[in-house]
Amino acid sequence: MRPLRGITYKLLSVLVFITMSGLIKATAAHVPAGQAVFFRSFFAIPVIVVWLLTRREFPAGLRVQSPMGHVWRGVAGTCAMGFGFAGLAWLPLPEVTAIGYAAPLLTVVFAAMFLGEEVRAFRISAVALGMCGVLIVLWPRLTLSREGVDHAQAMGAMLVLTGAVFAALAQVFVRKMVATEKTPAIVFWFSLTSTLLSLITLPFGWVVPTAQEAALLVMAGLLGGIGQILLTSSYREADASLVAPFDYASMLFALAIGYFIFAEVPTLPMLGGASLIITAGILIIWRERRLGLERARQRKAMTP
Repeated sequence: MRPLRGITYKLLSVLVFITMSGLIKATAAHVPAGQAVFFRSFFAIPVIVVWLLTRREFPAGLRVQSPMGHVWRGVAGTCAMGFGFAGLAWLPLPEVTAIGYAAPLLTVVFAAMFLGEEVRAFRISAVALGMCGVLIVLWPRLTLSREGVDHAQAMGAMLVLTGAVFAALAQVFVRKMVATEKTPAIVFWFSLTSTLLSLITLPFGWVVPTAQEAALLVMAGLLGGIGQILLTSSYREADASLVAPFDYASMLFALAIGYFIFAEVPTLPMLGGASLIITAGILIIWRERRLGLERARQRKAMTP
């Protein structure tokens, strides 16, 4: 275990994914979300294949035990990307990032519902705190005005929140799959599945991107593949409970990119709500780490 390297990989993956979102946002006014999902997924595949070749895990690492598990994870993950990318056209990047933080909170709820995981009062309280933060972020966008401008922002907020719901479902599928599936298989088949599923949106208004838009979309796909590799590598180098809190560094990167690239000034409700969501997320991670250490001590005590 190399904790410092794991943290570095995690921070780099967060920066790469936020930069990818910024590239998608730069094209969102003209390029439909389904088409953006295609570029993001298709151009990630060569990066992932090269990575697997260097690790000598291609094609052996792509064998699957539960094909339908990959299909359902692909459907949920593709919907999460599609709704999230659609929301980028209407909302500032930091706000999209803040609403997206609802996903790990909802994962706790869905894991209890679908996987039978035990959820105690502490985690329920933390989830409730985080969802209050989500409501604070959403509230200004759900207050519609007569001018109609806020209608588009409300739609964007609902799209991003829907994407967070699907992202949480995708995480639940992954939690179930890791018992039988290898990480390379999960990463590769998701990219391939989302590429194929994105083609379903082809009849609904794909456009011919400009040369600049095409370059940005291809770069987004390549960065998506690099980000997945960095994320996977971070969890190989350090405990999940150590590196997971660094997910929230994405807010700092989103604020910087939003301000300097898109001239987006964060609002007080967004900052206040995001702070509550981040606090709730860190509390859940801290609690999971404490429970993990306690279970490890119990197993050690029971070992003859």
